[in-house]
Amino acid sequence: MQIHRLFEIVYILLEKKNVTAKELAEHFEVSTRTIYRDVEILAEAERR
Repeated sequence: MQIHRLFEIVYILLEKKNVTAKELAEHFEVSTRTIYRDVEILAEAERR
């Protein structure tokens, strides 16, 4: 489910600070494009 992935992405980024979209895609078993979309959603949420 996307919301769980979004929260886990945030936790991973807070912990590791430096992780690639490819690494996240492999971790979640999704495409890198999906990761880019998720990151865009997180960035948009931060702007609000």
